[in-house]
Amino acid sequence: MSATFRSKEISWLSFNERVLQEASRQEVPLIERLKFLGIYSNNLDEFFRVRVAILRRLAMVGQLTLAEGGNPREVLSQIEEIVIEHSTRFEEIYNQILKELAEENIFIVNENQLTPEQGEFVTHFFKREVRPRIMPIILKKGHKMPLLSDDAIYLAVDMAKNKKSEYALIEVPTDSLPRFVIIPSNDDKTYIILLEDVIRYELDDTFYMFSYHKISSYIFKLTRDAELDLDDDVAESYVKLVAKSIVKRGNSALVRFVHEKEMPENFLTFLLNKLGFKKDDVVIGGSRIHNFKDFMGFPMVGDEHLYYKPVSPVRHKKIVHGQTYLSSISKSDILFHFPYHSFFHFIDLLREVSIDPKVTEIKITGYRMARNSHVINALINAARNGKKVTVVLELRARFNEQDNIEYGNMLGKENVKVILGVPGLKVHSKLCLITRKEEKDSKKYALIGTGNFNEMTSKVFSDQLLCTTDPNITREVTRIFDFFDRNYKITRFQHLLVSPFTMRKKIVAMIKQEIINAKAGREARIYLKCNNMVDVEIINKIEEAARSGVEVRLNVRGMFSMYTSSADGKVNIPAIGLIDRYLEHSRLFIFHNGGDEKIYISSSDFMTRNLDRRVEVATPIYDPEIKKELIDFFNLQWHDNTAARILDNDLNNVIKSQGENAPVKSQLVFYDYLRDRNARQD
Repeated sequence: MSATFRSKEISWLSFNERVLQEASRQEVPLIERLKFLGIYSNNLDEFFRVRVAILRRLAMVGQLTLAEGGNPREVLSQIEEIVIEHSTRFEEIYNQILKELAEENIFIVNENQLTPEQGEFVTHFFKREVRPRIMPIILKKGHKMPLLSDDAIYLAVDMAKNKKSEYALIEVPTDSLPRFVIIPSNDDKTYIILLEDVIRYELDDTFYMFSYHKISSYIFKLTRDAELDLDDDVAESYVKLVAKSIVKRGNSALVRFVHEKEMPENFLTFLLNKLGFKKDDVVIGGSRIHNFKDFMGFPMVGDEHLYYKPVSPVRHKKIVHGQTYLSSISKSDILFHFPYHSFFHFIDLLREVSIDPKVTEIKITGYRMARNSHVINALINAARNGKKVTVVLELRARFNEQDNIEYGNMLGKENVKVILGVPGLKVHSKLCLITRKEEKDSKKYALIGTGNFNEMTSKVFSDQLLCTTDPNITREVTRIFDFFDRNYKITRFQHLLVSPFTMRKKIVAMIKQEIINAKAGREARIYLKCNNMVDVEIINKIEEAARSGVEVRLNVRGMFSMYTSSADGKVNIPAIGLIDRYLEHSRLFIFHNGGDEKIYISSSDFMTRNLDRRVEVATPIYDPEIKKELIDFFNLQWHDNTAARILDNDLNNVIKSQGENAPVKSQLVFYDYLRDRNARQD
């Protein structure tokens, strides 16, 4: 019997609602709640750029049914309803946070709330810093609307005179100035004004040459389709194709228009007509503040209790001062848990091998690298020291395409061999392979992770990285790099699960084995942790396993197309979604396998694109100690009762009940777990 499925887009909105919940929870420090509003907003922007844009395309070409069921137009209508509902809650939460900030003597003020002294400061700041950076555009009925960016916010200016208006646009220069301007104060109070309100305060100064009896302004932003269109033109450079597509993205179809709800109807209609919006497009009226993603970088003001308590990374028990990383890995496999362990372990390892005279070669994949990446710098240093360095850069890493093109050019100038992805497949795997001469042979070290080699995101993304010299694994990692390097020749993989070749087939086979064990009366379990679970085949097999008596536990952070309770009452699969201080990003697959557990960490989610159209890797864990550590990690999160939401059929996002149990905040508990293990080792 096939399972029924919910729209992955609707389930994603439920995930983002969990983010919004964090902004309303009193248990979360106040400034961190404000940042969660920024995360929610940033997530929603990308959702419209990608998921809504794709649905619009499907609706335009007349596709009637989505893979998991449903009509694109119906789903788009549901999305609009949910987003409007969430927008109302968003404003309520923000207004409540403003009240609580005021109790902490922190005030976000607008242009109408300034004292004369504050106004004098704002005027000087405007003339010195802002006015040189703004270039107003006068809008005329017969003139074409200039190309507007979806990464910016705009002030729509209405200059009214004798029942007629002249309109203008100002792009708020947040690319060159901070969004938040702290106003000097003589007391213990902190006053902050947004950059757009600085401009609003000085509208008369900006448009002094015009004649009007009233001037007003209204903020708005728009969102564009961000999916790249890549033609299969083998005669044209792959880099040029991606670069051209990035340029096209800036002029792509509009999918959302969000505006200050006080904007007069005639002005709104004028703008929408100018921009080419249609009646069925998403047009949402909201507050006077947009591009809330900037609130992720809210200034560090106020007392310590307004923030998460700083947590120092745990020193990994197997990394010993005075010993090289490679010698430690040679003794036994090492598993890093970021951010509980510092990502600088990986940076230090690369720095070490870049100067090690016995290291001959380094190969690595790159998907989303940090700006001014220490990883890239270490690889360049390795090349300068005579190492053979190969970097596989994915040019279609969404919103990082331009960065990766620039890194490719930089590395190429340093004699690094750069492989720019695989046409037709995204390289999403996280791999590093190091070759070192030891005695008469060459020894290989493999590093396989669940997250990007990115020192910035590793501070907030919860990920894992396995370091091993197991020849079965290093041999197959070598084969993957050979696939990139040698005309994409497909080879056999007996240990690694590799998409798009073996991962789907082997995961289905392991689920089937648990079904066989359950039907034979043996213990059978499947524990899965991932970001997204939407693939139809995998969901069907999981439901079949549950019907057969397999114990299934699912920890899914984001999109979740599965209904956990069946209509006939024969299936009730427990599932949670964890939203807390760190973004859960690691993927962990545990199969009981008759008592000989098969455990994998992976770069892949249970999505069709990951299993069929990307190069993804799941590595087995063979070290018994690390196996136990990962099972403990899963179980600690499973018993979380402060941040884990129950994923039920209705997506109610209810936090697991504590009942008579003590509160379990799994991320902090796991931090203590690793710290205690290190102490016992000492």
